[in-house]
Amino acid sequence: MKKRVVLVALILALVFAGIFGWKAFVNYKIHEFMAARGMPVVTVSTARVVRAAWRDHIRSVGSLTAIEGVTVTAQLPGVVTAIDFHSGAPVRAGALLVQVNDQPQLAQLAFDRAQARLAAANLRRTRTLYKEKAASRAQLDSAIASFHGATAHVAGDLAAIHELALRAPFSGVLGVRQVNLGQYLAPGAPIVDLQSYRTLYANFTLPQVEVPRVHVGQTIQLRVDAFPHRHFIGHVHAIDATVNPVTRNILVQATVPNPAAVLRPGMFGRVRLLGRHVRKVMVVPAEALTYNTYGDTVYVVRHGTIKGHPHLIARQQVVAVGRERHGLVAIKSGLKVGQVVVTAGQVKLRNGMPIAINNTVQP
Repeated sequence: MKKRVVLVALILALVFAGIFGWKAFVNYKIHEFMAARGMPVVTVSTARVVRAAWRDHIRSVGSLTAIEGVTVTAQLPGVVTAIDFHSGAPVRAGALLVQVNDQPQLAQLAFDRAQARLAAANLRRTRTLYKEKAASRAQLDSAIASFHGATAHVAGDLAAIHELALRAPFSGVLGVRQVNLGQYLAPGAPIVDLQSYRTLYANFTLPQVEVPRVHVGQTIQLRVDAFPHRHFIGHVHAIDATVNPVTRNILVQATVPNPAAVLRPGMFGRVRLLGRHVRKVMVVPAEALTYNTYGDTVYVVRHGTIKGHPHLIARQQVVAVGRERHGLVAIKSGLKVGQVVVTAGQVKLRNGMPIAINNTVQP
């Protein structure tokens, strides 16, 4: 029985030894083949480290408002008898927009003018009688007061009639009509929006620490989502007199020319406040950076040898990065101007691997 167990154990040991020996032999041959073949060459795209002139700037977000913008409202109550505008149409200053029924005021004006003529005639007679000492000074003063009162009534009637003819206070573009013919308008009822936006205000806020860097006349660049590839240039028009005690931000207002009327009041915009100083910075394409928790790195292209043969080799380099702008990243340290870095293909790279450069397609 013992001999049989020992025999089985020896057979199993020989079988396992054969299996592990064969795997070790295969792994040895694979390693030998890979060593003879060498590391695979990885094709990458590259870019050169260059210097760029970057102007200091401050980023913010703002809102566009019209330099002149109002909601035209009724000042006196009445029924709408005429509408002389179309929604969305441009208008000139003084153009009639809406006529409110003014017949009662016209009738009152005719009556008050008649009273004014009577008062003027009474005043002339009383002055003549006063010169002839046939009337007292009190009668003359009463006639003068009656005349001025009558003319004041006429002026009030004319003012009421003027307010019932609602006109554009300035040239601009109208919004959507909010009244209809025959509608009764109460005082303050909205009629239509009127905006003048050939030039717009761009209002934005900055932290209080940036106050020394802002001045009137400073240039801004504005971008809006409606036109993502366009920059609109403006200039700082005014800086608020106080810092908001809650947010500790200061309000800045810039004017932005809008001759083509493509911008509209109420739009959200991204603002870049350009500084006075231009500085030289070392930059690489943002695609060259690999961001890690232990440090940001790039692969630098170097000349080297592998098994006695010259090769281009990728060496991983830790860098300190600065701001990003227009797809470029500022490099504070770790690189030199003129060095070549990998911009595509990093995921296949390891430190010291041979590479081939193909820049026909850039990321």
